[in-house]
Amino acid sequence: MSNSVFNNSLWFIPMAFVAAPAVAADYLSIPQAQQLLFPAAGSFVERPTLFDSDARSAIKSLAGTRQRQDHQPIWRVEKDGQLQGWFIVDDVIGKHEYITYATAISPSGEVLGIEVLSYRETHGGEVREANWRANFTGKTLKDPFKLEEDVPNISGATLSCRNLLDGVKRLLVIHQLFLSQPA
Repeated sequence: MSNSVFNNSLWFIPMAFVAAPAVAADYLSIPQAQQLLFPAAGSFVERPTLFDSDARSAIKSLAGTRQRQDHQPIWRVEKDGQLQGWFIVDDVIGKHEYITYATAISPSGEVLGIEVLSYRETHGGEVREANWRANFTGKTLKDPFKLEEDVPNISGATLSCRNLLDGVKRLLVIHQLFLSQPA
């Protein structure tokens, strides 16, 4: 009898065991992110927005990136009946998987902060770090929104960094086009 490894059925390792596993992690719920981004808010009034093809075209024209979804989850943030800002949940693609994040925008169109709700990639989770996310605070559409100019790149997470930057710019365009008007 031969001792060859090929005669032994144990030599075969299914590809599922060789490939890196996908990582999907939920870090914050929407209410938790709302509390973090607007700790003094009195209420979050859901104002989901449905975009038709003309609206999506206008967003792409100004943002430079397309609005993939027709439906955008948006909340008007109020305290004592006064507008405090807007809370928007969005998805962007990382390298292969979606990143779900929330952005807080002031009534005047300034980013107050972002929080990562779900990160599904195997690498690049550093975009969740507070010091990196803090680079978005204060951004407006007057900023160039260029990776390494506005927000530093993270080695190994370039696509996640770039796509989050593009996504936040797109949300600021949505604010300018549809939310800065009286309700």
